[in-house]
Amino acid sequence: MRMVLTGCASGIGRHLAGALARKGHRLIATDLDEVALAGAAEHEGWSAASVIRQKLDVRSEAEWETVMEAAESELGGIDVLFNIAGFLNAAYVTDFTQRDLDIHLDVNAKGTMLGTRAAARRMVKAGVGHIVNIGSLASLAPIPGLSLYSASKFAVRGFTLAAATELRPRGVAVTLIMPDAVATPMLDKQLDREEAALTFSGSRPLTVADIARVVLEHVLPERPLEVTIPQGRGLLARAANTAPHLARVLAPMLLKKGKKRQEEILRGTGKR
Repeated sequence: MRMVLTGCASGIGRHLAGALARKGHRLIATDLDEVALAGAAEHEGWSAASVIRQKLDVRSEAEWETVMEAAESELGGIDVLFNIAGFLNAAYVTDFTQRDLDIHLDVNAKGTMLGTRAAARRMVKAGVGHIVNIGSLASLAPIPGLSLYSASKFAVRGFTLAAATELRPRGVAVTLIMPDAVATPMLDKQLDREEAALTFSGSRPLTVADIARVVLEHVLPERPLEVTIPQGRGLLARAANTAPHLARVLAPMLLKKGKKRQEEILRGTGKR
């Protein structure tokens, strides 16, 4: 299949690009950081024949159009779009800056919305397509200390569900993947941040390979509406979403567990 992925210089996007290319798919792998994207391509051994690299600032309507035009000219069209690029900076409500607010909403929410629109316009004309948006368990259960990230991912979920209902009758599927914390450079930056303690309250962070496996085995062949990873934490997040007062009861316990895990990892005695 012909695919476009965002956020491919590191983390989920970088690993998924390689996994999809090895399965024979043809890709345009994008990122804002062209140097890091080139480094990822060299390190991962991406074949130039199967993975085309292109700069993309997901906040730019014009750059989205350029990437979609490249998909038409280089791949002959687009079958699947993966909106993966994201931003997270932990901050309490009293402390976040204007830049924090803007970049969370611009990258996580607006970037996903612009990409979905750009791909959907072409997929609707073709009568077929699949758009995969990366949300978070924070799309279901807001995380204290990550209020801006939670808000942006709630927006992604609301937009994705509405888009899925609009586009399904026109042949286009839309899927939202909501993972727990994933071991990526983004997560590493939160290790010494008290505000992000709740992020570390699970048994272990997911790996990028965990996400790729779900994409290859479940998301692409079955095109579900929503997927939570792992299911157990997903059920807990859904419960907190249904009964917000439950989160107030669970939060102190989970924060304590998260802080302990952060300390263990920083001391080198815990698993990332």
